[in-house]
Amino acid sequence: MSESTADLGAFDPIKIGIVSISDRASTGVYEDKGLPALQDWLTRALHNPIRFEPRLIPDEKDRISATLIELVDTGCSLVLTTGGTGPALRDVTPEATLAVADKEMPGFGEQMRQISLKFVPTAILSRQVAVIRGQSLIINLPGQPKSIAETLEGLKDADGKPVVHGIFAAVPYCVDLMGGPYMETKDEVCKAFRPKSAIRPAR
Repeated sequence: MSESTADLGAFDPIKIGIVSISDRASTGVYEDKGLPALQDWLTRALHNPIRFEPRLIPDEKDRISATLIELVDTGCSLVLTTGGTGPALRDVTPEATLAVADKEMPGFGEQMRQISLKFVPTAILSRQVAVIRGQSLIINLPGQPKSIAETLEGLKDADGKPVVHGIFAAVPYCVDLMGGPYMETKDEVCKAFRPKSAIRPAR
């Protein structure tokens, strides 16, 4: 059931950049699945009203860096990319992301690989990074929709309790610390963790 306008008014609005990086999808060779997967998961996971800034671009380092800078400059508190993080010659998303970074946040990449290793040994080939630029958090995600959901949401047991926390559990507090909007997650999808002193009282 969707929130009413009154309910949405109780939550901070947030602008999120979503970037799918693929030579073939960007030229129409096949349908892009990255942007719909990102938008679907974020819509399910957050109470906040979201304004998405979608971009579909080729695997070109300078183009990726320029797109990330543009999204940060337009006020995106969070930018999520998908694609271009493997060892292939055209996979340059991590390099393009690090090139625009003020700070690197290595824990996000480490946790994503730990989650993916539960499924495939080739997860060690993934090179996703996360960085801060200005007051924006930029995170590289895997290229497959199923892997995007797994790394964001984490792994749960048969009762729905977290076995391995997804990376999104740490995203709202990170955005808090950068002075961004207060992001409120839907616990049944991904429960955000904050220290008690950082939790906003219920309204």
